Amino acid sequence: MPKVVVIYHSGYGHTQRMAQSVAEGAGAELLAIDADGNLPEGGWETLAAADAIIMGSPTYMGNVSWQFKKFADASSKPWYSQAWKDKLFAGFTNSASINGDKLSTLHYLYTLAMQHGGIWVSQGILPSNSKAAVRNDPNYLGSYSGAIAQSPSDAGAGEMSAGDLQTARSFGARVAAVAAKFAP
Repeated sequence: MPKVVVIYHSGYGHTQRMAQSVAEGAGAELLAIDADGNLPEGGWETLAAADAIIMGSPTYMGNVSWQFKKFADASSKPWYSQAWKDKLFAGFTNSASINGDKLSTLHYLYTLAMQHGGIWVSQGILPSNSKAAVRNDPNYLGSYSGAIAQSPSDAGAGEMSAGDLQTARSFGARVAAVAAKFAP
């Protein structure tokens, strides 16, 4: 069974809830980046042992949070030794607006994965884009690069779209399935 780790930062709880859904789908371990941009004790070792790393950050001002960026910059040590080369990577994000420039955040996560010599796993879920589609359908927001969610700025994490959370679970399951294909 491949080891999948979901590393994420969450400012208001929405990205954490999404991370929990991704981890549930993947059977993954959660690794939270704290409010100061630091990993918990043993976090770097957990990432080193992972076969797949799923990264998540809220989209703030069209990119990852500064806390996630601090983690990314600190990952230069494994980058230098190519410690994460050939690992599977994937990413997810949440923002208050329907668009909210979430794709910029996914591109950042993708670029970080490529810097590490990683292999990116896409969403793999067709969008719900017919006339009959409703907001709680899986992949209603129509992302291919990674899982995305939209949470109104005045809504708590408990009010997230059921479809977005199902999308996150399905995305986690896809990453785990791809990781199993790559496992020795």
